[in-house]
Amino acid sequence: MAPAPGSWYAAWEEISAALLLVGLYAWAARSERPPEWRVIAFGGALALVVGVVASPLATLALHYFLWAHLLQNVALAEWAPALAVLGLSPALAGALSRRRGFTTLTQPLAALPLWLGAYGVWHVPLLYDAALRHRALLDLEHASYFATGFLLWWPVFQTVPRRLRAGAKAAYLFGAFVLASPLGLVLALLPRSIYGFYESAPRLWGVGPLTDQQIAGVVMAVSEAIVFFVLFAFFFVRFMAEEEAGYSPGDA
Repeated sequence: MAPAPGSWYAAWEEISAALLLVGLYAWAARSERPPEWRVIAFGGALALVVGVVASPLATLALHYFLWAHLLQNVALAEWAPALAVLGLSPALAGALSRRRGFTTLTQPLAALPLWLGAYGVWHVPLLYDAALRHRALLDLEHASYFATGFLLWWPVFQTVPRRLRAGAKAAYLFGAFVLASPLGLVLALLPRSIYGFYESAPRLWGVGPLTDQQIAGVVMAVSEAIVFFVLFAFFFVRFMAEEEAGYSPGDA
């Protein structure tokens, strides 16, 4: 029997992980307190994680609708990691960047493929359905989304171990959008549903499996477009301003 659509989900693993991160953040910031806005950003990241994995959205995602699951995934892989990276002060970011291997993983040419790989692998129908049926796989899916999302946003919002110029950030974000967007578009345009779990899920509100998948693809594509395009536009405008500021008649 599926739980009531409005019920909350007992995501104790994710809640425990969020509390652990709160403790680690507080411990790391004990000597140099980050600015209040960074603390709010980091807290918001973890609140968002708990919200999407424990609220009725999680119940809809894990028992009824693909669109709810994709919205949950976008929050875990993009929105929450972005806030978490913003929540790190330069001192905390510097300490973390000195960890072995971290410098390599946060390079754009490593971070972007890892994030795209996590998205692509977990959306393979066989693995996607398996994660919905086995809690350990689902926990691994959520952890990999957040971890690779954290790596993805690092070069955008942090300046160590390497500061990217605004133009490089704009190109990086544009590349992330172009390479990630086909997944949502494909799901929206496929003529049949591809996830067996949702084909056999209880039906709510008259939404069938194919319609659910089409909504899911649109939700994913639109949510990614908003985040990546807004940030791309921000850094592109900054890049143009930097170029204009550095221009002189003698450069022509």
